[in-house]
Amino acid sequence: MPEAQLVLGPILRRVAGDRATVWVQASRPATVEVRAGGAGGVARTFTAYDRHYALVVVDGLAPGTATPYEVRLDGRTVWPVDSSHPPSVIRTRPVGDGAPTRLVFGSCRRAAQQVHRRFPPDALDAYARRLAANPDAPAPDTLVLLGDQVYADEPSPTVRRWLRRRRRRSRAPAEQVVTFDEYARLYLDSWTDPEIRWLLSTVPSVMIFDDHEVIDDWNTSEAWRTDMGAQPWWHRRISAGLASYWVYQHLGNLDPDALAADPVYRAVTAGGDATDVLADFGARADDERAGYRWSYAFDVGRTRLVVLDNRAGRDLRPGQRAMMAESEWNWLVRTVRDGRYDHLVVGSSLPWLLAPAIHHVEALDERLCESGRRPVARIAERLRRGLDLEHWASFGRSFEALGALFGQIAPATITVLSGDVHHSYAARARMDPPTYQLVCSPVHNELPSAIRPAVRLAWSAPAGRAARALARLGGTPAPGLRWDLVTGPFYENAIGTLVHTGRSGYAAFEGTTLDGGLEALARLDLPGGD
Repeated sequence: MPEAQLVLGPILRRVAGDRATVWVQASRPATVEVRAGGAGGVARTFTAYDRHYALVVVDGLAPGTATPYEVRLDGRTVWPVDSSHPPSVIRTRPVGDGAPTRLVFGSCRRAAQQVHRRFPPDALDAYARRLAANPDAPAPDTLVLLGDQVYADEPSPTVRRWLRRRRRRSRAPAEQVVTFDEYARLYLDSWTDPEIRWLLSTVPSVMIFDDHEVIDDWNTSEAWRTDMGAQPWWHRRISAGLASYWVYQHLGNLDPDALAADPVYRAVTAGGDATDVLADFGARADDERAGYRWSYAFDVGRTRLVVLDNRAGRDLRPGQRAMMAESEWNWLVRTVRDGRYDHLVVGSSLPWLLAPAIHHVEALDERLCESGRRPVARIAERLRRGLDLEHWASFGRSFEALGALFGQIAPATITVLSGDVHHSYAARARMDPPTYQLVCSPVHNELPSAIRPAVRLAWSAPAGRAARALARLGGTPAPGLRWDLVTGPFYENAIGTLVHTGRSGYAAFEGTTLDGGLEALARLDLPGGD
């Protein structure tokens, strides 16, 4: 039998105290061992869809260290594989709360193989190259990837050609993924880029999906779900999309101390082939949208990071639309109200605070869709899908509830990190505690040039007043808070950084240059409250 090979990874995921998790995909069943100095861990792969995965919990890491590690399959070292990058390390925070917290964030990354002359260079590639060239520079505590890590509905040319060959006798879309095998190909396409593979091996990362991990407009409305459910390939697509997301992204989001409590993890590691387990889970997670919590939270120093599911768990019933299921909302309230942190950071793939003109249009569209006047509602639904009117503003009850929740707690700062909209900006809500919206998008994509003037116009006061007047005519109540643009919008491929020191902090946006480097776009001080 051939020796096990490393197919994908290692990907360093959570680092919590003296423990860390490392994710790998192997070519055959194997025992996976990770050694980091005197620390280490071992796990047996689980098998699903003829593929083999493991999440290894590394125990015994010393505080305040950066320890190189290696990965072994059945006792044979398979990582590191070359010396073109610095050694992959596991960094732990020092004991105590005084060290700064550094989060790097962004969203919307097409694979490097997505060759398109008009695409600027990949910002995550550029960040990886800079970090590799300056190994002594401050490294992030966590890389927060806020959605569209892969594009199931718009894959790279390489994957599209492969799909067309598979589709010769299939009723599925010719150039979109449908099966778990095809999703696995997407992740290989995206994460075998040498710079990205090294970066993910050495910087802890957490992730959350947005719509393109499944399909554009995913769960926009109840009517959308009805239309998609009529497609003969849809149920395979959503089951495979959620199952593959759990394996490739969500599994690594889990706290190493809480893995045994996750019902899916227990089932796939119980022995035997886990294909049916994951297929059934993917289908049930879509049918029972409140049945599995994709959101998660953890502390980094004195910063609490709460990452929210903005897609899979939506309540789309007319008159009861909510961005999150009630059970998940109650979990969020409990998570942010305990007060044992200085800074609250909420990861939301969709921006909470949009340009005011866009906010008012989305709020009006939601009201018209639910007006009960069939011709008006039908037109408003078409606009909702065609113009992507699906952010927090189009879930008005949830928009207001989130603002009210923020007003009931008292950290030094609240920051919402988001992506999706293919431009970057910072806004500040007119409320206490100091509350900011930071949007960094895209990492590797683009906003068409023709749309950019409209985005800038939407932030102008006249456009906001005009859109509010239109919304008022439609009977839409005014939002319960106001907010202002602080910096941006920027249209470069970009990466964002959020740093907390004590009870204050700063945010920075960096965009790619034509030669593949990074240049500063803006730096924003985030003074904390008393």
